Amino acid sequence: MRCGTRYGALLGPLLAGGAPPDLVERAARGLGLPGRGRFAVVVLGAPVPEAAVAEGPDGDGARWWWWRGAGGGDVAVVLLGAAGPAGAVARLGEHGAGPGGMSPVVGSPAQLDSARRLAVTALLTCAPGSREVVQLDERLPAALLVSLPELSARLLAEVFGPLLALVPAERAVLVGTLEMWLECDGSVGRAALRLRCHRNTVFNRLRRLERLTGRALSRPRELVDLVLALDVLRLSSAAP
Repeated sequence: MRCGTRYGALLGPLLAGGAPPDLVERAARGLGLPGRGRFAVVVLGAPVPEAAVAEGPDGDGARWWWWRGAGGGDVAVVLLGAAGPAGAVARLGEHGAGPGGMSPVVGSPAQLDSARRLAVTALLTCAPGSREVVQLDERLPAALLVSLPELSARLLAEVFGPLLALVPAERAVLVGTLEMWLECDGSVGRAALRLRCHRNTVFNRLRRLERLTGRALSRPRELVDLVLALDVLRLSSAAP
C-alpha cells in the first residue's frame, strides 16, 4: 500500500501548502511527478480499500500516489490518464472507496495544495452515510453552502422554517416529493409515476410546500432558494 512514510514525507510538502518552491520541486522529483501534467487530488472520508491502491498505471495510464490522511481518511494525488477525472472517480467507485471528494484538474505539483483544499470541500458535499465520490465542479452550489455554514443555516431557517416545524414523517413526504419533481425535470406526471401516486397528489403536495415556504416553484429566483435550502437540508443532521 503506497501510504508509507516515504510517500508521506514527500507528499506532505506538496499537499500542506506553504513549502518553498525548491522543496516542492524536490518532492515532486522524488515522487516521479512530472513538472507539468493533468493532476487532481482525492480526499476520502474513510480509509481507502486495499484493492483501490494501484502499484502501477491504470488501464488508461492514470497513476496514483496515496498518503494516509488525518482523521482516518486517505489522500491521493492522481496523474490523470486518458479517461480524465471521470475515469478516476469510476475506478474508486468500482473498488468501494468513499465517501470522497475530487478537486478540479491542476497543471503542476505546485498547485496540489490548493487542489487538496478544494477536494476537502467537495467531500463535505457528500450526504451523511453516503459512499459517493464526487467532483467539486459537479457540486459547486453545495460547495458554496458548506463553505459558509452560518449563511447556510440562515438560508435553511428562512426558506424551510415552517416545513421543519412539521412532524418528521409529514416533512419527509413533502421533501421527497420536491426532490422527485426536481429529478423529473419539473414533470408532475413522471414524478407521480415514480412515487406511485396520482398526479393530483403530487400537485397538492407541491402547492402545500409553496404555501409553507412562501415561494413559488414557477418563479426562477424563488426556485433557486428552494433548491439551495434542499441541499442544506440534505447535508445537515436535520435531513429527514
